[in-house]
Amino acid sequence: MLKLTFLGTSGSTPTIERGMPSIALKYDRELMLFDCGEGTQRQLMKYKVGYGSVDSIFISHPHLDHYLGMYGLLETLRLSSPSPRPLNLFLPRNVEPRDYSFIKTHGIRKGVVYKGTGFSISAFPVKHCNSAYGFVFQEDDRLKFDEKKAHGLGLKGRMFAEIQKKGQVKTPGGIVNIDEITWTKPGIKIVYGGDCTPDAVSMEAAKNADILIHEATFDSSLKEEAKERLHSTVEDAALVAKEVNVKQLILTHISPRYSDISDLLASARNIFDNTIIAQDGLVIEVK
Repeated sequence: MLKLTFLGTSGSTPTIERGMPSIALKYDRELMLFDCGEGTQRQLMKYKVGYGSVDSIFISHPHLDHYLGMYGLLETLRLSSPSPRPLNLFLPRNVEPRDYSFIKTHGIRKGVVYKGTGFSISAFPVKHCNSAYGFVFQEDDRLKFDEKKAHGLGLKGRMFAEIQKKGQVKTPGGIVNIDEITWTKPGIKIVYGGDCTPDAVSMEAAKNADILIHEATFDSSLKEEAKERLHSTVEDAALVAKEVNVKQLILTHISPRYSDISDLLASARNIFDNTIIAQDGLVIEVK
């Protein structure tokens, strides 16, 4: 099971209701943060994610609102244990951590930047600032047995392990090949665009995602400002979701000027119905 927790959903500056950008993704035993804005460690505590369990942090771009909280979190980890668990940092250019013995730093580049157990994380450049990236979490495809058909062809017990290892197995009724009794379940795909204005590269990366997490800093009346600042409106994000056939759109990075998000949500849903606007503490589980 995959679990997303939205720790901070504001754009540029915090509000009473919204913290600075950060999203926790838990898959099996691995916990990853995508961005780590100011106050993220407190949000980890507040929403019971567990700051001491973070395995990796991915910073989307070198703007302070997206990575300032990393320094406080690292210092807390250093102080809380004589030997903190190893932590991978994936950083764009111009973001430099302090030299802690428990961290391993990786530069971000286009393509696969991390391989975990059963999944990978890829980066893709986005249109925002120098060294700005989005990320794709891609679960490995999984082979599933059609158990009714397999049993009908005589498979039982250790034959299931044997056919996975050898590709075929001998049964009382004859040879059974693995493709006769299995099907492939596509892996979960989660796309986080960071801060961006839509372009061909980011849209290609988001194709057919189960969940697209897209910034929505402005409403449509501020489209020119969004364009100048290389940000997105809610309509921009909804049009992307519709165009690239995602299953669900989650909007985040909401400007503090919008205390009431009902109009923003209505505007997005007029284009792409399966849209929600993330609030701090929102939890999404995908199986």
